Amino acid sequence: MKFSKQQVIQAVGDGLLSFPITDFDQNGKFDEKSYRDRLTWFISHDISAVFVAGGTGEFFNLTLDEYRQIVRVAVEVVDGKLPVIASAGLSVEAGKAFANAAEEAGADGILLMPPYLTECPQDGLIEYARQICDATTINVIYYNRGNGVLNADSVLTLADACPNLIGLKDGKGDIQALNKIIKTVGDRLVYVGGVPTAEIFAEAYLSIGVNTYSSAVFNFVPDMAVMFYKALRQGDKDTVKKITTDFFIPFIDLRDQKAGYAVSLIKEGADIIGRPAGNVRAPLTMPTQEQRQQLERLVGIARSF
Repeated sequence: MKFSKQQVIQAVGDGLLSFPITDFDQNGKFDEKSYRDRLTWFISHDISAVFVAGGTGEFFNLTLDEYRQIVRVAVEVVDGKLPVIASAGLSVEAGKAFANAAEEAGADGILLMPPYLTECPQDGLIEYARQICDATTINVIYYNRGNGVLNADSVLTLADACPNLIGLKDGKGDIQALNKIIKTVGDRLVYVGGVPTAEIFAEAYLSIGVNTYSSAVFNFVPDMAVMFYKALRQGDKDTVKKITTDFFIPFIDLRDQKAGYAVSLIKEGADIIGRPAGNVRAPLTMPTQEQRQQLERLVGIARSF
């Protein structure tokens, strides 16, 4: 860990957050060289933190050994320029193993993913998160998504129990529920927007004090992603409206054509701009040729801004 707790909080809470895809070769194996090149390219842009092996990075499709390699490579390449956050989750014991691997590799924190599959009561979710938090000394951001959604009282309980819990990432898009959490827990935590294609929620997030979000499209249109974020923070409503109307709304329409395209389209976009990362792993699937052509048109629009 190269950054203090306060430095990580500051980085995660104010600035564009990048979530790189994970590179696989033509045989579906982790491609270290391609991933190193991708991360070098990522950190040449105006971003504040790098979240590796996240949802966009197919955390759910990685072995623990692959994960260790990915985090180690990321820490080496980023080399203290920005905080590196990796993921953990699935079960308590798996979550501990991922968190420990991230800590050993020198990551500055973990993004705690929801438990695997089963429906979860609130007190069980608190215990799941608490045990994983207690297993590591690095910072933890809880991902409020899927079957792991905590209510405001539960977030407050967890924050009181875990000093290394520094943030909550919203993956649900329920602004009312998120606003209640923010008003209940206050500045004890930092809050991050994290629904798929979070830019479409960015204005609503900002209105309740969520200053940043995870940008998946940064993987293939980084200049536009940075432009959008800066316009949002500067109150440039015309630019925000134009990019939203011309790019994000058509992109979301394309994304919604098939489950899993929130990740698959990002890999397709990377290939379109000449920075391929291989195909997604099953159960995800890659877009069709027609969908690729639609995405190519959107890349052209993004480059015109």
